[in-house]
Amino acid sequence: MSQGYCASLQCGKETDSSLKCPICLKQGIESVFCNESCYKGNYKAHKALHSKSDDDDSPYDPFLKFKYTGSLRAHYPLTPKRYVPPEIEKPDWAANGLPLSEQRNDRLNKIPIYTKDEIKKIRKACIAAREVLDIAASAVRPGITTDEIDEIVHNETIKRDAYPSPLNYYNFPKSVCTSVNEIICHGIPDKYVLKDGDIVNLDVSLYYQGMHADLNETYYVGEATSKEAINTVETARECLKNAIKLCKPGTRFQDLGDVIEKHAKQNKCSVVRTYCGHGVGKFFHCSPNIPHYANNRTPGIMKAGMVFTIEPMINEGVWQDITWPDDWTAATKDGKVSAQFEHTLLVTDNGVEILTARNKKSPGGPRHRTK
Repeated sequence: MSQGYCASLQCGKETDSSLKCPICLKQGIESVFCNESCYKGNYKAHKALHSKSDDDDSPYDPFLKFKYTGSLRAHYPLTPKRYVPPEIEKPDWAANGLPLSEQRNDRLNKIPIYTKDEIKKIRKACIAAREVLDIAASAVRPGITTDEIDEIVHNETIKRDAYPSPLNYYNFPKSVCTSVNEIICHGIPDKYVLKDGDIVNLDVSLYYQGMHADLNETYYVGEATSKEAINTVETARECLKNAIKLCKPGTRFQDLGDVIEKHAKQNKCSVVRTYCGHGVGKFFHCSPNIPHYANNRTPGIMKAGMVFTIEPMINEGVWQDITWPDDWTAATKDGKVSAQFEHTLLVTDNGVEILTARNKKSPGGPRHRTK
């Protein structure tokens, strides 16, 4: 990060201060704080950047007392917050972590209906987000770290004069979510090295010309994927496809969960209930909320001009989740794998448009299930 900006995730303002973290100073990490208040208030998050010792930068697990549910572990230290040039338009949380405009809008509890001009901007953002995801996905292979994928996403987003929406959103420290194996969502990119047989979800969101786009896909790493993981990934892919088929003016949002859970159960999988799809566009998250499980009672009926995501999270085992001590990473309660797919969708007069649709050159894609 540039020394001209405060390293506190709750601040991030330009500063000419020379106050540095003493551990960062020893370990050669570039960081500076406005004042003692910024330093002390952000230290819990900031210390994730520190190596275990001055002369050892090898990965370590900061949560040794935590009872993980699967084999994945956190691999610290994290790299410092990546730099965003001042000329790039930013959402309000870029400075202090708080999406104040989104919070104010949530009180209205209204589903936005977008104009033609606004839809043009959202469409451009979605095209850019698809490009970024495809570039990042093409780098997925055994031997790459999730932090290296974050760097790719960040740089490609900046190249398109866009801001990576997750960066500093409620102080999320990275520009993309990378969720490996039993991680359901919100995985923080770190020094974990992807290996043959892993699955990894890349959740890309960006902010361009005042509009957000949001999409994700789950990818196979190498060729040694288990049949259980393939079944989970393909079920998640099919659940999203089936739900999109329902989308048109007059469809109730609550009906999507019935179709998703029916297909998941048919394939001996479960549907996560903690997280849901959402409105997107002017705001990163807004109404409608779209649960993916059956018999939900979420309100709202689709109308032309609405833009939202559907993003079913499908588990091999039980649907319940737990959260790691980083307050972000959501993992399956039983440690079995989870997969997710997401599109940003526009309701049209006659049906639906997939604004983040794959193209012929998009990496990834389905694999055949084996018995």
